[in-house]
Amino acid sequence: MVDAKEYLSQAFQLDQRINSKLEQVSMLRDLALKTTSVLQDDKVQITKQQSPMESALVKLMSLEEEINDDIDRLIDLKRELATFVTKIENPSHRLLLELRYLSGSTWEEVAALMGYDVRWVYRLHRKALKEATDRLKNKSVECI
Repeated sequence: MVDAKEYLSQAFQLDQRINSKLEQVSMLRDLALKTTSVLQDDKVQITKQQSPMESALVKLMSLEEEINDDIDRLIDLKRELATFVTKIENPSHRLLLELRYLSGSTWEEVAALMGYDVRWVYRLHRKALKEATDRLKNKSVECI
């Protein structure tokens, strides 16, 4: 059985993977821009080798396609999680879960927005996770 924290953290983890891939895209773009063409005499070759720039561009396009697929999954996942969170009965629990897991707010930001001390937010979070876990027991959920 998936626990509530693991279930709700899926969007954050997927978002982190997307950000990592975006950094890789940036590095590949830099690499593609740094490569230069090598002029060669006309030679007949049996097999054509890929130029460094062409290789970098192929990798770049592949990675960008992966990112687009991940973004689509993230949007679907956030919709699913938002629907789940709206079913949490306690309004304070619901708000805390929305701020933390759907908006990605830090604990300090959650505390400030809710008008609580950070320690109280941690306590409230435990209670919210308990309510969410109870709700998950009634629902079959798979993690990504």
